[in-house]
Amino acid sequence: MLTIISFFMYATLTITSPAFDANAMIPVKFTCEGASVSPALHIGKLPSQTKSLAIIVHDPDANRPGGFTHWVVFNIDPAADIPEGFKGGVQAMNGAGKPGYMGPCPPSGTHHYHFMVYALDTRLRIGDDSRKADLEKAMEGHILAQGELVGLYKKTK
Repeated sequence: MLTIISFFMYATLTITSPAFDANAMIPVKFTCEGASVSPALHIGKLPSQTKSLAIIVHDPDANRPGGFTHWVVFNIDPAADIPEGFKGGVQAMNGAGKPGYMGPCPPSGTHHYHFMVYALDTRLRIGDDSRKADLEKAMEGHILAQGELVGLYKKTK
């Protein structure tokens, strides 16, 4: 019996933010202790076939099975820069069951926030009631490139 294992290799996107460096603290402005607006993101060279972008912001350190998702957004027009407070694309359901970005707000300790950006070869046909798992399933077979920026946050109060 022959077993075939396939590994999907994607191009790597470089993701940076003018608000914070990789593996550094996220400024209060972008958290529950501040304005809770999404930070600006800069995306390195996108593949020429990119039709849309998707972003997931996830905290695997949250004290719940699978962590907590702070942002699910897709069908973003391809662009090198996602502005602060971005409201475009389809703002889907975060872990609280609400659309849009929800700033970091860990109950204790320092948590890691993974800002994952995906370049897709299509626009997705899923609803704004979609959650992280729905988006991940819809993206299967459509990811051209992906990248990640990790930020940290610990409540100040």
